[in-house]
Amino acid sequence: MRVPDVIEQCEYMKTMMIWFAVILGVLAGALLVVGVIYSQHPKFGQLPAGQYLKQAQASPQYHDGEFHNQTDTPLFTTDQGFVSVLLENMTQRPDNLTPAQALPSQAVDFHALDRSQDLVIWLGHSSFYVQLAGQRILIDPVFSDSAAPVSFANKAYPGTSRYSAEDFPWIDLLLITHDHWDHLDYPSMMTLRGQTGKVVVPQGVGSYLRGWRFDPDIIQEGEWYDQFEITEHLKVHLIPARHYSGRLLKRRQTLWAGFILETRNHRLLFSGDTGFGPHFAEIAERFDSFDLVALDSGQYDPRWANIHMNPEQASEAAEILGAKALLPAHVGRFTLARHAWDEPFRRLHDIREHRRYQLLTPVIGQVLVLDGLGQQTFTEWWQ
Repeated sequence: MRVPDVIEQCEYMKTMMIWFAVILGVLAGALLVVGVIYSQHPKFGQLPAGQYLKQAQASPQYHDGEFHNQTDTPLFTTDQGFVSVLLENMTQRPDNLTPAQALPSQAVDFHALDRSQDLVIWLGHSSFYVQLAGQRILIDPVFSDSAAPVSFANKAYPGTSRYSAEDFPWIDLLLITHDHWDHLDYPSMMTLRGQTGKVVVPQGVGSYLRGWRFDPDIIQEGEWYDQFEITEHLKVHLIPARHYSGRLLKRRQTLWAGFILETRNHRLLFSGDTGFGPHFAEIAERFDSFDLVALDSGQYDPRWANIHMNPEQASEAAEILGAKALLPAHVGRFTLARHAWDEPFRRLHDIREHRRYQLLTPVIGQVLVLDGLGQQTFTEWWQ
């Protein structure tokens, strides 16, 4: 090849590389613009600002610009970063990560339930319907078919999206444990906004609901161990959890928590998302025992062992709490971790005989009557 031809070819390649870089830059810029515009969608919510930011900053759990756990809780327990973990999750797909067929459920007419009857109904994942002391209560209601910022991600298992917010009568009390997508669902909140009497949330989470035009007068925010008198017959306590918060890029700008529901006849605990920690012993010291505890039992991974419990840890926590019955939570509807979807149920079932509590494994929609838990039996429906 002649020297002028070589020079001409080099110039051509140089020009093509420049154009390629320009095109990549334009595409990256366009994606950035689209991302910024998309992030303005109301579903991303509003973080505390103004008087509500000052209120959050006054929390005993808030310092150095964010909320903190009681004990040191790094997000990851390995030396991997977020991108590395994300890439591993995208490239590794263990067997049985999601169900091969639709999961069973039971139909419930919530309008027809006798509201004087104390009961709990698991709605999948960490969503619960509770009746106590004549009050209708929803905890972390997520009725969307996806628990993510985009509809194609984190899809619900077939058969688990049986209910919608429209299926429920007037809700006397709405409880939200924290702001993650699989606990605070924008479409569900928009429907429930007009059919809810009171809302209790951890510090900062109320800003989301006010931004979504919930009546500010019905929203109560609190710290760990704050107590709320819902009626003369029902108390709600916020309790510590070992977790974190964040709906977009900023983390730990709102508090995370669990709830205790207490009446003259019953005391129930819903842990929300939590890793194992000394807070369970602390809770046990403050409260005598529990008729039922719904504990984070799934979506565990050695890479984030601090922020979710595995089945054995959930079982130990139930023992520490003096629970008469354990109801698995954070299971059975979405896949967030790389374990088999049914593994939490299998592991809890395998160790149940050596525990003092009764293991409750209802299908979605199965009614748990609190005064008759000891008489109820459950199938191994995940088999």
